[in-house]
Amino acid sequence: MYKTISNEIIRKFNPCYDPSKYITDENEELPIKDWVQKYRKVVPAKDILWLLLKDEFLSEKDLILFAVWCAREALKLVENPDHKSIEACDVAERYANGEATQEELLAARVAAYPAVDIDPYTVAYAVYYAAYYAASTARAASYFAARVSAYASDAAYITAYIAAATAARDTVSRASVDASDAARAATHASQIDQLLTYFE
Repeated sequence: MYKTISNEIIRKFNPCYDPSKYITDENEELPIKDWVQKYRKVVPAKDILWLLLKDEFLSEKDLILFAVWCAREALKLVENPDHKSIEACDVAERYANGEATQEELLAARVAAYPAVDIDPYTVAYAVYYAAYYAASTARAASYFAARVSAYASDAAYITAYIAAATAARDTVSRASVDASDAARAATHASQIDQLLTYFE
């Protein structure tokens, strides 16, 4: 697992941008936490998340726990969240900590799915998908590790979307767009803060 970040390491993941656009010192290689602290105001948050949510930076356990954290943050934004979505998060967390079986995880994931089957244009739909992704992250870990980081990324993306949608609600105005952009930025910032706790 990588313990440092450099432009050379970033390029190994084939980013859609040239890292030298943000980091001009090609020889600089910093510990992950130091790199993030130094460049988080320069490198877009979505690019930092894209990088750190790789199997090469975080263990399966941490990726699952991060996906669960994202889903729980999303569930906070909905009144009376679906209890099966909450249970999916709880079981995924227990699974990550070695306290739940694959069978329990599958049952929780299957039970949470009906909550997703609601109007796809609502915030609640996205919230419950975040919980479903949290359980899916753990499910992926039990079968094919390559999908773990993808599901963790999905949970992070959906949580940011939910924050933006909640801020904008149903209105379309400059103020609502600004509010949703601010909510998305704040969510990405808190996600990066959470990720940094895994590198202590």
